[in-house]
Amino acid sequence: MNPVLTPRFAALLVAIAAALTVSGALVFQHGFGYVPCMLCLWERWPYYLGAPLALLAALLAARGNPGAARLVLVVVGLLFVGGAGLGAYHAGVEWGFWPGPASCAGADAAPTSAGGLLESMRATKIVPCDSAAWTLLGISLAGYNALIAAALAAVAFIGARRRS
Repeated sequence: MNPVLTPRFAALLVAIAAALTVSGALVFQHGFGYVPCMLCLWERWPYYLGAPLALLAALLAARGNPGAARLVLVVVGLLFVGGAGLGAYHAGVEWGFWPGPASCAGADAAPTSAGGLLESMRATKIVPCDSAAWTLLGISLAGYNALIAAALAAVAFIGARRRS
């Protein structure tokens, strides 16, 4: 067992990595104009929930309550296992291994008002669930999400196993 991954350190590592990961997704969305699909948005929920819970676990460990910290880390680990599964499912949809949800075609693509509808349609980049908007080394954002979420789950579970 790794002596460095105490519950407190593991929780801080998960919280920081989760916050950076979801921040990267938001940069793609708002900085580069990629509209996330429904699955992309669902994949963010483990990060939105997991980062603050991991901070709570770090606080509990720092305040001398390692049992509660380890319990929260288990919950965080389970969230990220679910996130990894969802990311793998989404990557499989992109690779054509299985069909995605029928309603998946750009979550925020619909305009909010009738004024400027045509201009809004021209400026919107719709990213359907079955098409990778961006890849690096042949791996899409969904694929990287699956890998990162799995790693965060592992760190959370390792930290939860530590007694100190």
